[in-house]
Amino acid sequence: MIRKSLLIAAAGLCLVSSAALASPTCTKEPESKWLSESAMKQKIADMGYKDIKIFKKTTTGCYEIYGYTADGHKAEVYFNPVTAAIVEKNVD
Repeated sequence: MIRKSLLIAAAGLCLVSSAALASPTCTKEPESKWLSESAMKQKIADMGYKDIKIFKKTTTGCYEIYGYTADGHKAEVYFNPVTAAIVEKNVD
């Protein structure tokens, strides 16, 4: 009985931790309303990010970038593709 409880607790913990690692949802707007990749890349560069690699994530409704901040830190940033607002930012 205790073993079954531990397995259930471990499974629940795995579900919670995997949800925390999932990409955020940035918008539910159709792609026709999204900024083009080139316009988005320019906006991101204007924010000071350098060496940008941009990925269009249609499943989460985000533009995800990998690059560097103005002061040289690695950055992974999720942007709303309609407004160019930062939804989530991870900087090393």
